Amino acid sequence: MKLNYVLLDVFTTERLKGNPLAVVLKADGLLDDQMQAIAAEFNLSETVFIQKAQSERHAAAVRIFTPRIELPFAGHPTVGAAVVLGLQNRSTAVRLEEQVGVITCVIERVEKDVGLARFALPRLPEEAGHAPAADAIAGTLGLDPEEIGCGPYRPAVFSAGVPYYLVPVRDAAALKRIRLERRGWDDTYPSGRGAIYVFTLTPDEPGNDFAARMFAPGMGLGEDPATGSAAAALIGLVARHTDNGQHEFRLRQGHEMGRPRLITMQLRKDSDKLIHGGIGGHAVIVGEGTLNLGD
Repeated sequence: MKLNYVLLDVFTTERLKGNPLAVVLKADGLLDDQMQAIAAEFNLSETVFIQKAQSERHAAAVRIFTPRIELPFAGHPTVGAAVVLGLQNRSTAVRLEEQVGVITCVIERVEKDVGLARFALPRLPEEAGHAPAADAIAGTLGLDPEEIGCGPYRPAVFSAGVPYYLVPVRDAAALKRIRLERRGWDDTYPSGRGAIYVFTLTPDEPGNDFAARMFAPGMGLGEDPATGSAAAALIGLVARHTDNGQHEFRLRQGHEMGRPRLITMQLRKDSDKLIHGGIGGHAVIVGEGTLNLGD
């Protein structure tokens, strides 16, 4: 069995920046354990498998795997898969069947190997648990308790398909100084897989409104360069402190890893209720190849 794959960098237009992604094409013949093994072989934060859609109105079904587990939804794989299909088929929109639901992506071709994809969240973020105390969080991040919190934001747990502990810190300097302490991690972050999204406001940085870092030891990841599903969860918390109407925010992630990328977050509130959330970003193709899985 031989399968073609595409390698992309997502949430960037620059090759060898952003968040790497592997997209395996025409993967209908693969079993679950084979997809998991291939994702472990690539050893990227996520690998996408493109399969035939159940509905003729949809472009593809998408399976998403980290090196250790399958995810029902993730942002940078959705953007990357949409860009690959949009560029290959010269489409301006595709519908993707993911475990979280059907996602409609609008695609813009920027260059031959560069595209921009935007999509509405199939599931609006909701509060999904209780956050630990500030001193417990600070101990896992190597920070002081008084550095937990930023402006109106306090720690919370939200999910738009994948749950995250959302941890605001005082400023970008505190975000940069984080040094993880793994002892006691599971006790501090017992929900879901213990994934945390640490963020701060960036009023002094032109070009973005927030900065963030994501850590998910339980997903088989250390630090992730860009995390669309976490940004989707963050929309729920941001909406609490945003006026009614349409808003767009830009969030940087990956700078501390030397792989800068930019995620756009859109939200709309009406009568103090979140009624729309969206994620967008660029993706650039950096390579193509063939998997040889034998007979």
